Amino acid sequence: MALRTAKREEPGRVRRRGRVLGLVSLGLGVAQVAAPHAVRRLSGVDDSATTRAVVPLVGARELVHAAGLLAGRRVGPWSWTRVAGDAMDLTSLVVALGNRRGQRRGRLVGVTGVVLGITALDVLTAVQATRATGRGGTVELTATTTVRRPAEEVYSFWRDLENLPSFMGHLEEVRVTGEKTSRWRATAPFGRTVEWDAEITDEEPGVRIGWTSTGDADVPNTGKVWFVPAPDGESTEVHVIMAYEIPGGKIGKAVARYFGEEPHQQVDDDLRRLKQVLETGEVVRSDGAPWGKRAREEFPQRPAQPLSPEELAKGAQA
Repeated sequence: MALRTAKREEPGRVRRRGRVLGLVSLGLGVAQVAAPHAVRRLSGVDDSATTRAVVPLVGARELVHAAGLLAGRRVGPWSWTRVAGDAMDLTSLVVALGNRRGQRRGRLVGVTGVVLGITALDVLTAVQATRATGRGGTVELTATTTVRRPAEEVYSFWRDLENLPSFMGHLEEVRVTGEKTSRWRATAPFGRTVEWDAEITDEEPGVRIGWTSTGDADVPNTGKVWFVPAPDGESTEVHVIMAYEIPGGKIGKAVARYFGEEPHQQVDDDLRRLKQVLETGEVVRSDGAPWGKRAREEFPQRPAQPLSPEELAKGAQA
């Protein structure tokens, strides 16, 4: 099976603003590294040994930011590093303002105002990028398998939505409520149960089924499945695309993966069970977990550990 995940992308306006900030960093960095004396004079800072050393270092930092933002990398992390750099610059400028008088103080006030404006833009960009990529823990999954049954038969089995829990491990029940509507109930991490209503939005008998959750769903989701006759003339290629929000967002996704419920593996296992149900009439389960999805609660994973005296004695008797 082929599987992939596509995370939510940063909006185009955030990426464009990140590119502008990258160009700002590039200009500042080149100026501070190539002409540090001119930068010190124009900004009104002193000509001490410390300042002579700091200005090129700040320029190098800006060049690093420029490289990250202009190379098409994630805007959010690089924007936050710019915010941290802005805080350092503002602190230094405030200290310098306390020691300046006259024309130099006026230039420092102007520079401080410019830095405050850039800082506000950096913070706005960083917050928007973080919200865009972090909210909801949305995941897109694709999977494919081949079932040794005609396409019409595979389609008919899937179209009877109440069959879905027989091979989708986390589904407890699908109840048909209308010609195109149904009610779904599924298990979630930490023993939770989630429910939602769904509607078939795209259908061509024997070819494809598309569905989406409706209303205020616990798990907003959408999906589509295609049934394509295989080259051998007897089998069917089943292609699935699903996108949904994992309860708990990114943290919930990470914890679910830790406890063996990684979304990729779920879809892989679901289609493997579909193949087994249609080809053999039942799901083939291992001796170690004969009760299928109930085994998640009855046989939790645990670290390797020595056998107990009772287990050793039982092994010796065997």
